[in-house]
Order: sequence, then structure tokens, then C-alpha cells
Amino acid sequence: MEENRPLAVGGMEVVLEVGDLSSTYLACLQLWFRSHFSRASQFSPTNQIGFQSSGIFSKRALSSTQGGELGGLGFHLSGTVTDPATPSTPELVCSVSVSFDRCKITAVTCTCGNKDIFYCAHVVALSLYRVRKPEQVKLHLPISETLFQMSRDQLQKFVQYLISVHHTEVLPTAQKLADEILSQNSEINQVHGAPDPTAGASVDDENCWHLDEEQVQEQVKLFLSQGGYHGSGKQLNLLFSKVREMLKMRDSNGARMLTLITEQFMADPRLALWRQQGTTMTDKYRQLWDELGALWMCIVLNPHCKAEQKSSWLRQLRRWNSVDVCPWEDGNHGNELPNLTHSLPQGAHGNQEMRPHRTVFTRAIEACDLHWQDRHLQHIIASDLYANYCYHDNQDGSLFDTRGWPLWHEHVPTACARVDALRSHGYPREALRLAIAVVNTLRRQQQRQLEHFRRHKKELLHKGHTSITNMEGWVGHPLDPIGTLFSTLTESGRGGEEGSNTCLDLSDCSSVVSRAELQRMPVQRLLGDGESYVALAVETALIGLGQQRVMPDGLYAQEKAVFLLEAGPYSGLGEIVHRESVPMHTFARYLFTSLLPHDAELSYKIALRAMRLPVLESTASSGDLSRPHHIVSVVPNRYPRWFTLSHIESQQCELASTMLTAAKGDSRRLETVLESIQKNIHSSSHIFKLAQDAFKIATLMDSLPDITLLKVSLELGLQVMRITLSTLNWRRREMVRWLVTCATEVGVYALDSIMQSWFTLFTPTEATSIVATTVMSNSTIVRLHLDCHQQENLASSARTLALQCAMKDPQNCALSALTLCEKDHIAFETAYQIVLDAAATGMSYTQLFTIARYMEHRGYPMRAYKLATLAMAHLNLSYNQDTHPAINDVLWACALSHSLGKNELAAVIPLVVKSVKCATVLSDILRRCTLTTPGMVSALHSRRNSGKLMSLDKAPLRQLLDATIGAYINTTHSRLTHISPRHYSEFIEFLGKARETFMMAHDGHIQFTQFIDNLKQIYKGKKKLMMLVRERFG
Repeated sequence: MEENRPLAVGGMEVVLEVGDLSSTYLACLQLWFRSHFSRASQFSPTNQIGFQSSGIFSKRALSSTQGGELGGLGFHLSGTVTDPATPSTPELVCSVSVSFDRCKITAVTCTCGNKDIFYCAHVVALSLYRVRKPEQVKLHLPISETLFQMSRDQLQKFVQYLISVHHTEVLPTAQKLADEILSQNSEINQVHGAPDPTAGASVDDENCWHLDEEQVQEQVKLFLSQGGYHGSGKQLNLLFSKVREMLKMRDSNGARMLTLITEQFMADPRLALWRQQGTTMTDKYRQLWDELGALWMCIVLNPHCKAEQKSSWLRQLRRWNSVDVCPWEDGNHGNELPNLTHSLPQGAHGNQEMRPHRTVFTRAIEACDLHWQDRHLQHIIASDLYANYCYHDNQDGSLFDTRGWPLWHEHVPTACARVDALRSHGYPREALRLAIAVVNTLRRQQQRQLEHFRRHKKELLHKGHTSITNMEGWVGHPLDPIGTLFSTLTESGRGGEEGSNTCLDLSDCSSVVSRAELQRMPVQRLLGDGESYVALAVETALIGLGQQRVMPDGLYAQEKAVFLLEAGPYSGLGEIVHRESVPMHTFARYLFTSLLPHDAELSYKIALRAMRLPVLESTASSGDLSRPHHIVSVVPNRYPRWFTLSHIESQQCELASTMLTAAKGDSRRLETVLESIQKNIHSSSHIFKLAQDAFKIATLMDSLPDITLLKVSLELGLQVMRITLSTLNWRRREMVRWLVTCATEVGVYALDSIMQSWFTLFTPTEATSIVATTVMSNSTIVRLHLDCHQQENLASSARTLALQCAMKDPQNCALSALTLCEKDHIAFETAYQIVLDAAATGMSYTQLFTIARYMEHRGYPMRAYKLATLAMAHLNLSYNQDTHPAINDVLWACALSHSLGKNELAAVIPLVVKSVKCATVLSDILRRCTLTTPGMVSALHSRRNSGKLMSLDKAPLRQLLDATIGAYINTTHSRLTHISPRHYSEFIEFLGKARETFMMAHDGHIQFTQFIDNLKQIYKGKKKLMMLVRERFG
């Protein structure tokens, strides 16, 4: 489209301007419709201003643009657009103006007040009205030309009418301008002529499409302030998509808009906060920065970028790059090492501490040094016909493969960045050609690596390790090279992109590919026989996923790598790998699933080899590794910082589960998979999950249990028990219960086996309270259909286990042992003796009281009494512990002693007096002992009981009474030491209870009176309290 000259006087230019205006508006509206079709569609005929489903403005909407007030004045179009009333909104009349210059809309204004980075619907309505009905738009020359044709009287009338119509708006300005014009020395009189906004810009002035920079900045700032919530991340991604669309349409505002976005990103206050705290930014925010860096790569790699433009961008990128808070490429703000640049030799570690950290802009800065002037590159891009069938050089730097098809040797991410730049700038066909050349290069490199491995296989296997030649992976890379190739190929496979007919002209380069030169080349298709773009895309993805490389240092870089888990089809899946090689469990699971129906042997070989996780393997000998329960987790600070290790182990577990499912019914395969799991998986939670998965698969409801798979499940469960035996695990009880269930399904011999070797699998508490108890339950007997002999064998094993556990941990296992041994007299007596032996040393009064109550319940009152007296010896209740949980046990012990007889009660009361200092508890015991005759249990078997109540004046109750009175006296003095007025009434009630106890003694009245008198004398300073005491007790 030819550029317009500014309008001058004369009808010819006006007529030309009409046609150019139409094309200008159509180009503008095409861009608007693409971006805002979803928004435009809401302006339906129902809303009286909008678009029909076809995207064409409706008749009613067009009529809402007031043609009588619409006109073109030079390079300025203005009009009034009416938005009719709706039930919820009143009618809105908007004044709209549009300025244009050389086929571009350069400025828009609308009184609707809508704030957005795109044109509002009213601006679009006015523009469409002008495009659809140009005959109804009256065109005028620029206002300066009209004024030039007026006489003095006409000019005065024009100005006065203008002021009269808009006197409130323009009168102050008109007076100010009049004063300046009448002043000889004013600045306005020093300039020849006057500005005319309708005359357009000079032909030498820069012009660009209208972009409301302030609104772009405000929108980005708003989205960033929302921290990724409320869809702000989605909105920012839409802005990035808009930038790519602008680049595709070769709109110069694409770079302007990206600059504005970047400035707001750099001004985000959270960057400084994260840097200060040493924390990493969120994943969503990090992805936005990645896209920002990739877009700048596309900008600077524009094939038609002018040198001065690229220099300007380079200065800008370096300025951002030098800011302290500029995010690093690997996403870290800690002490982690930076990623390698593509300028370093592949495989060279170098002095990483001396290299500066790479930021998100570093790659774009480096890309400013790239160019498109390589003759071979131009040949590749220029035509599908470029090939050399006579070329048979098979060296590393070959320009063609053995088929004669072109190759492009360049750092893979950089080459793919070129592909992305071509696509982004609207050259999809050229991008496809270069993408295929890159893929063919990867194919050739892969083949040569395989040949090298085969030649040196024996040497490499003898060394037992391999050197990593790729310090930078392709999958998870900030520039996403494999994703770029995949997208380019799949989009071509779907029929190409819009704009594919556009040709890239590199005629400004120093090396030119002539059309005649291309015509002399043999005809060649981009694809070989039987190939398709989609198949080539899948192959590319597999190559990328199969690349072996070192796990990157940064957390964010690791997360991106783990989500796709790159590895190597020949080095990564080979017989030897580097210890820090990125695992490939997900990749292998995909291959296993895909290959299984066609080649089961190959699929299992790949999956089993991929199960390894060398970074977790201990430095012990291979003999030790055969004992899976000797494998330990990562020692802190001993291995590299693998932030995503838990996710990697989850993927490893998924691969193992997939193999277990597929191997059901095949004992040989199951045994091999089991060995691999035991050797390579070190996480107890993941092994437990695999055990559960195997159990579910083996016991499906619609089929008989698979005994082989059940045994695999049991073996995995036993491994979990060994691993977690000496470590804390919140799921331990669940694991133990599950193992017993699994062993029950396997059979009685499995249950007997785990009980025989319980000390290597369970704690004593687990063995007695869960394992043995479950085995002895009726449900287990019914489930296994056991005969009497089998039941007795299991019970014998359970009793043996219980006694062993009670000896090892009597505090926690004694009661369970007694319960399990009830039906065997010898075993029961043995368990009871274990309790007596442990009572004097390690058992608490709570445990002893519990066992004593059990004994009473089972009909052993004398044994219960014995244990109760042992428990009392360990107890100590102070004066203020009147709510202690052991009080019920003390009352029970006294009641038991009382029921057994006077002698037993006499023996226990001294223990009570020694252990209990709480007055209310002692008084409760005293009253209980005076209510009934002692020896009620003994009376059933003998005639020793006389039927008389015990006297309080004689032993043993006299001792208890004196202790109780003494406890009340001591407690009273203790309370009065720190008593507050709000506790006075409670204290008076306490003294009332004390008096009741005092009165139980024959001289209790005298003792209590003396006690009260002493209180009055000692605490006479507490006048109010003593007054209450006198009122109540005299």
C-alpha cells in the first residue's frame, strides 16, 4: 500500500484520501476484530450497537452513528455515536474522533470513558460507518486551509460563534490566546503560522498505529498487583499473545507494547522483596518472565530488523539486565550456580563461580549478535527445492545428510529461536523449512552417537559411567526449542498457518540466493516417502525427551525439566548413565505403554532400565544393594540439591506400577519387576503405594486372586516394614494393619512367618496390639477356614510373640500379652510374672492400675490387689490435685481392698496416706470406708466377717482420719497464702467440708474451734474474709 502525502488544497487529494481512509480503517478493524471478537459479539442488535455473529456491523448499529454530525476534516474524522438505552443502563451519547496518517490510525478519543488498551466499540462504530457509507461522510480540507480562504469579517464571525457555542469550555483559553497575540513580545508571536491538528504530519515524521501507552502500563501494573489471582496471569498471557499477533502482522507497535510491558514487570516491587528475602517467585509469575524473554528473542531476531533499531533494543536490554532485581534465568536468588551459556563448549564446566548470573534477558542480548546472512541458511529458508544429491561428505560439519537434504549446524536452542522468530514475524513456510533442517540435523547427530557408542561399548561398559556432553537440556529450556519444533511441524500438519503465502525477502543481505540458482536445483519435497509432519513432530519430541543431561541447579529449571523428564534413547536409556543424569521415568512409561502390544520384551527392557535413580544409590558395594532394606535415603549435603526429588520418585513409582499391572499372571515378569523395585525405589511411601496397587490388582472382584502378584505385594509390604521400623512415619499403623491383611490373603503360612520374624518388622507394641490380636481374631479364622490344629499353631505363635514382646517392652505390651495368653495357663502365669518383675522398675502407676483392673475383671481380685498396691507406691497426689485422673484409680484400689477384708484395707491405707495429700480425696475415701463392713468378697467364702462397721478411733481408720484432718489444715493455709476476694465464697464452702471431717473425730468440735481461732489470729489482716468466717463458723 502506497503511503499518502499530507492533504493539500485541491479535490484530487481529497478523493484519494477517501480510498486510503477505507483501507486504513479496514486494516485497523481487522486487527481489532481478531483481538476483540468475543467482546465485539456482545454488541448484538438487541443492544442496538454491536456485531452480528458474522462479525459485520448490524444495520441498527450503523444507524446509531449519527451521520448528520459525522464529518472528515483533513486528517481528522469525528462524529457522535449513540448507545441506546437498555433496561439496566440509560442512553449514552459519545463524541468520537479519529486521527490518521499514511494508512495508520494515529490517535482516537471517545467520551464514553472506557479505559482499555484497545479501541472502544464507539470508535469502531464510527470507523465502520465511514468504511460502509463513505458517501455520507462529508470531507473537508484541513481547518487551516478553510481559515485561509476567509475574510477578516468571516474570521471574526467564526471565532465569536465558536466561543458562543462553547463559551464555558473555550472562553478562558480564547481570552488567554487573545492576550498573547496582542502582546508584541509574547512567545506565540515569535512563531510563524499556527498549529493545525487536522493537517496531518510531515512526510518525514515518524508515524505509527495508535497505542495508548498509559493504558498499557496501567493494565499491566494492575494485573501484576493482583499477584496471579483473579485471572490476572491469563490476562497478561493475552497481552503477550497480542504482541505476537502484532509481530506477525509486522505492526511496529509490537516492540513498543512489549517495552511498556517489560518496564512494568521490572518495576514490580515484589522483585526487590524476593531478592531481599532470598525466596523464589511463584511458578505462574516465573512463566510470565520466561515468555517475556522469549518474546524479546523474537524481536531481536526479526529478519528485517534495521541495524539502528537492533542497537536501540540492545541498549534497552542491557539496561534492564544490569538492574539488581532483574530475575535470573534459572529462577534462583540463592547461591546456586548459573546455567551455562551456549557460547561455552558443550560439556565444559569451566569456572562457574567466575561467570556472572544469567538473567531472563541474557539470551536476547546474545541474539543481537546473530544475523541471517549465511548463504547456506538463506538457501534453506528460501525454497523447498534446496538439496544436493551428489553430496556424500559424512563429517560432523556436513551441510547435507546422506539423502542430500540440507542440515543446519547451530546450537539447538538458538536454531529453534530462529524458527520461532520466523513464525512470529509471519513467515510460517520459511520457519517450516528451517525446522525440518534442524530436525534432520538432530536425526543425524543421534545416529552418529549410536555408531560411536557401538564402537566404544566395551570400553564404556568397563568404566561404568559416562560423561555428560549436554549441560543444557532442550526440554524445559527457557526458549523451549523442542516445543517450537513440535508446534511448527504440527501446525503445518494441520494445513499451515494464515499468511503462509507471504515470502521472506532477504535481498538486503550480503549473500543472495538467486531465483535462477534455485531453479537449477533438483525438485525435492520437504518430507521423505511415507513421512508426515505430525510423525516428524512426534519423533522430534522423542529425541528431545530422550536427551541425557545433568539436572540443572535452579529449582525452577528443575521443575520445568521434571514435568517432561528428558533423558536419552541411547545414552539416557543405555547401559550406563551419569550419576546426576536427569531421570526419564515418564518418558519410559510412555514408551512401555506404546511398545507393549507390539514388542513386550523390548518394552520391559526399556522400562526396567529406566527404573534406576543413580543419584540415590549409596556408595556401598553391589552386594549391599541386593539387600533393599539396607538402602537409605539421601544424606543431607552429600548429594546435589535436587529440589524436585519427591516428584521424580513419584514418576518412578508410576512406572513401576504400570509394569506391575501389565505383568499380572506372568510370574517371571513379576519377579523381575519386584527385583527392580527393591533395588531402585528407596521411598517407603512409594513402595507402600506399589504394594497396595499390586494387592488391588491381585484381588479384583471379577476374578480369582493372583497368588503370585499377592506374594509380590507381600514382599513389598515386608520391605516397607523393614525400612520404616526405626524411622518415624505417620502412616506406620496403617502400613502394619495393611500388611496383616495382605498376609491373611496370601495364607496361614504368611501369617505365621511374619509372627516368627516380628522383631525385624514390627515394634513390640505393633506386634502385640495389631499383629497378634488380628491373627487371633475370629474374623481371621473364618476368613482362612482354619481347622483346630491350624488354629492352635497360630495361637501358639501369637502367645510366643506376646511373651517376647512383654519381656522387651513390658510397659506397653504386658496387658496385650496377658490378654493373648488367657487361654493358656502356663503362658498367662509367665506374663503375670513379667508384670510383677517390671512393676518395681519400669512401669508407671497408670499402667499398673490398668492391668490391675483387667485382673479384677478377669476374676483375679487378689492379683489385682497386689498390682494396685504396687501402683500406689508410685503415686503422689499433692493438696491441690483434686481433679487428677488417678483419683478414680485410688478410689477403686481402696474399694477393692475394703471388699477383700480388714487386713487388706489396713495394708493399703498407709500407702494412701503416704501417696495422697489432697484433703477432698482422703475425706472421700474415709467416708466410703465407714459406710460398709470390710471384707464383703471374703465373706462369701468364709465367716471371718463380723458384720460390724470399722471404728474411727482404731487402726487403720484412725490413721486415715488424722491424715485427712491434717490435709485440710495444710490445704487451708496454702489457699490463704494467695487467696483473692473472688474466691472467698469458695473458701468458706471448703471450710464447711473440713468441719464435717473434723466432726468425725470424738474431739473434732474442739479441734475445729481451735483451728478457726488460729485462722482469725494469723490472718486477721484479711478482715473481710475473717468476717465471713465468723459469720459462718462463729
